[in-house]
Amino acid sequence: MRLPLYHAVTHGVRVTVRPRYLVEQSRPAERHFMFAYSVRIENVSPVTVQLLTRHWFIYDSAVGESEVQGDGVVGEQPVLAPGGVFEYQSFCPLRSPQGTMHGTYRFRRDDGAEFDTTIPRFDLDADAAGTFRQEDV
Repeated sequence: MRLPLYHAVTHGVRVTVRPRYLVEQSRPAERHFMFAYSVRIENVSPVTVQLLTRHWFIYDSAVGESEVQGDGVVGEQPVLAPGGVFEYQSFCPLRSPQGTMHGTYRFRRDDGAEFDTTIPRFDLDADAAGTFRQEDV
């Protein structure tokens, strides 16, 4: 099965996300659904940028929306020269088999100007993975 890709380009920064359902780490009978998502951040602008912060909006169909904010990503605040790429993987537990995530990254250019880039909205869907059955809950 081919995993979906979601991407957005804002202010010369391309963000691509590929989510997947982690069957082996999920326990549907206990309402624990684990998802992983891989993120690729590419600087397609002509200037160097540094990722400063993240701001995520996470929607879980069982509990509603929550927010996560913090410095950097996976403990780093990468500096990306023109053409530079940074990739990481992270995880998101949900109480239901469906949800979404989206948000922003705050960057700073060499000249000190700060700007937000879009993290595209992406689906977290255990049903679409073909390995989850609603009757397992």
